[in-house]
Amino acid sequence: MAAPLKTVHDRYTDAEIATYYEAGFWQDTSFNALLAARAAEQPDDEYIFDSTTSLTYADFRDRSLRLAVGLKRHGLQKGDRIAVQLPNWTEFPLLAAAVSRLGVVLVPIMPIYRDDEVGYVIEHSGASAIVTCQEFRGFGHLAMMNELRPSLPDVREVFVARADDSLSADQGTSLDDLFVDGATADLEAEAGPDSSPDDGFLIVYTSGTTSRPKGCYHTFNTIRASAAAIRKSLEYGKDDVQFGPSPVTHSTGLVTSVVLPALVGARSYLMEAWEPGEALVRIEQYGITAAVTATPFLQMLMSAYDPEKHDASSLRLWVCAGSPIPGAVVERSREIFAGCQTLSLYGRSENFLTTMCTVHDPAERSATSDGSALEGALVKIVGHDGYEVPRGEEGDITYKGPSHMIEYFNNDEETDALFTPEGFSRSGDLGRMDDDGFVRVTGRLKDIVIRGGMNISAREVEEHLQRHPSIASVAVVGMPDERLGERVCAYVVLNDPDSSLELSDITAFLREHKVATQKLPERLEVVPAMPLTATGKVQKHLLRAEIAAKLGAAEARA
Repeated sequence: MAAPLKTVHDRYTDAEIATYYEAGFWQDTSFNALLAARAAEQPDDEYIFDSTTSLTYADFRDRSLRLAVGLKRHGLQKGDRIAVQLPNWTEFPLLAAAVSRLGVVLVPIMPIYRDDEVGYVIEHSGASAIVTCQEFRGFGHLAMMNELRPSLPDVREVFVARADDSLSADQGTSLDDLFVDGATADLEAEAGPDSSPDDGFLIVYTSGTTSRPKGCYHTFNTIRASAAAIRKSLEYGKDDVQFGPSPVTHSTGLVTSVVLPALVGARSYLMEAWEPGEALVRIEQYGITAAVTATPFLQMLMSAYDPEKHDASSLRLWVCAGSPIPGAVVERSREIFAGCQTLSLYGRSENFLTTMCTVHDPAERSATSDGSALEGALVKIVGHDGYEVPRGEEGDITYKGPSHMIEYFNNDEETDALFTPEGFSRSGDLGRMDDDGFVRVTGRLKDIVIRGGMNISAREVEEHLQRHPSIASVAVVGMPDERLGERVCAYVVLNDPDSSLELSDITAFLREHKVATQKLPERLEVVPAMPLTATGKVQKHLLRAEIAAKLGAAEARA
């Protein structure tokens, strides 16, 4: 598929580009050049490691150059796309640096995705090469790719990371074979000129919960701007050790476990498979100081923490991104991890960072808000007409600034629909902004229950229920009702799986908190776990479908 690649000039005006460069939000170095400079400054310092491999900055620089030349010899050139589905292994950042050198566009795919999602992303992006692994956590990724290949005519090559001797030539090429030999000066010349930080660098597909994902097409500068803002907000430095359980093949993990540490010369540990008990062991073992994850990671970590067994005293920062963080979680985390600041961050793949709380904001801000816009960015809450609503009123959260993508890849219609008359990008997330500029996400535009014509915010009811002592996590959805259209259904996961909870218990609890009767759940579903996307968002469309099916089956039996 011949996909015309748009440039930074298709999204930003010349004046905006100049402003972002003058302010330092954008810089003249690619991701590859950033790592090369870091290797020159601190060659022997460890940069990134997983459970089996570790790379210093010098090692990383050398191996990424050899990989870039290997990819070039296999026909990869500027503008091509390469799809990468790998666990949190050091090969992923090596590939990111290698393709940055060549001007090839990285298309990451989370390991949790299977045939339908993977095939769609590869086909839609027009990827000409794939990097995968043979097997991970019992699933045959290479076998899946080879089954998909006949339907993907653009794909010329499949490369396999950490391949064993069973790999045959018809299945793919070992990625190890692409790390070519040769003198550094010769390889530099063969690799050719570095790419520009304003060239296309990344197409990250949204982890949408209701429709086909859209490809958010970014330059390195749009990524760097968010990473740099996070660095400043956290007073993040060379002595920090980043914890990376979030997939590096998606926005949060890529920005905070790959780019952020490289900006300052810090260390970054990539955790291949999330397990909260093991995470606590690794935090102590490596002296982890900082993490940026979706809220469920922190909730599970707190549930697993045993002060008699675990030492998490090295932690100084845990930032909750992705889905909004309930205030009760912030309060509880500060009790359990006394020396650690829990901060809130709101972002999306279209512009990574929208708002966040900094280390200097009052502690209660993370419990009551999702932060404020940082330097260089503008955030407004707008109504249906696209214009700002008065402070305190609910509306669509919009963004304008140096981190916004160029476009939804090959999707002009959806791209154009994003923007307000003033050029702000709509998120589709509802929120309110207070007089100090702090934003509280209140839900999705469509995340409401319409009961008898009354709009009920699912997030509002969830916030209350999250404070119930028996509830670990909660999701509120609408269930169909012939008379009222919808009624409120609450799905909950209990702190103690062996305990019980009744509908009357939660309605009484909500009444105590003065919640209006019309907003009270009229059905309770206790489940062992929530269905989550790989980035930690609750897949509410699955819950809605499940409860609709249950009600339909019950009606059929009646």
